[in-house]
Amino acid sequence: MTAKTRSALLVAIAAFCWLGMAAAQDLHPSRRPSPMGMARITLDDTYVRVVYSRPYKRGRENIFGTEESEALVPYGKVWRTGANEGTEISVTGDVTIGGEKLSAGTYSLLSTPGEKTWKIHINSTLGLSGTGIFKDGKFTALDLPKTDVLVVEAPVGSLDEEIDQFTIALDGTDAGADLCLRWITTEVCVPVSAP
Repeated sequence: MTAKTRSALLVAIAAFCWLGMAAAQDLHPSRRPSPMGMARITLDDTYVRVVYSRPYKRGRENIFGTEESEALVPYGKVWRTGANEGTEISVTGDVTIGGEKLSAGTYSLLSTPGEKTWKIHINSTLGLSGTGIFKDGKFTALDLPKTDVLVVEAPVGSLDEEIDQFTIALDGTDAGADLCLRWITTEVCVPVSAP
């Protein structure tokens, strides 16, 4: 084998190994099964941003429902409100969410779906993996009453057209904005305003 052939073979092997490692380590948000999403709006001088992951329906028939129906997101159980890492909301100034005051800062946003109303949890714990934290190889669920900054209830609405990918939106209104969670035909909106 000539030196030139040996060099070409080594380059080919190195390229093949690099491609294999790159594919195994591909964590880029745009290539995740539930890609990252962001909703944002400015209310007066206050910037509001929600960062979350957007799961698809993927042929699942039961997204929200009872545990007996084997729903993906059962009623009465805390949901990360998206996929992958915990959903986070940041506000640069004080706001009112669902009539409750929220001080400037960054928080986790979780929800507890129900058939007629949902609870929206704004929580002080950051860096969540779902509804808890992995530390030292062990998962610890959140102690919601202890770490919730505020909890508001919102009525469940219905959409005329199905939305295949979970979406959080900050829709402008005359009073500020509506923070809306939408998936399949379910819509839950909470008013957000700057003082």
